[in-house]
Amino acid sequence: MIQKLTAAGEWLRRRAENILCLMLFAMFVVFILQIVFRYLLNLSIGWTHEISVALWIWIVLFGSAFVIREQDEIRFDLIWGSAGNNTRRVMQILCAAALIFLFGISLPAIYDYVTFMRVEKTAYLKIRFDYLYSIYVVFVVAMIIRYIWLGIQAIRGKTPEAFDPTKAGSGV
Repeated sequence: MIQKLTAAGEWLRRRAENILCLMLFAMFVVFILQIVFRYLLNLSIGWTHEISVALWIWIVLFGSAFVIREQDEIRFDLIWGSAGNNTRRVMQILCAAALIFLFGISLPAIYDYVTFMRVEKTAYLKIRFDYLYSIYVVFVVAMIIRYIWLGIQAIRGKTPEAFDPTKAGSGV
């Protein structure tokens, strides 16, 4: 059962990566259009900037919620890497508890603000701001679920991975 859930989770993560790639590609195309219209055709168009900003917000928050793995997260490796297994477990539990608390206590206010923003629209495309910023609510819920899972794993005795500089990548 665990293997099937893990396989399904990995499949979903790869599909989220595909969506993220499509968003990045769309942002690149819109950015090139903006350059062509502005500098080659001498026409200023604002909708391209609006789409670029909206896609950037979605790329960062969607990617953080569904694509970035725990080992890809930025850490203060000097302390994390030098800590022993039990110390890393305790740090993981404390970090998870703090983030669950902070995201949890802010979630009602975040939801209220995002739903309140339905009265505002973007300047060019008239996209309602509640649609535009709804990804932040999804991000917060995903972070709460992620850190509940990581906290439970640490409490059950699973030691978080130590930083290995020989396996370090760019995070991309």
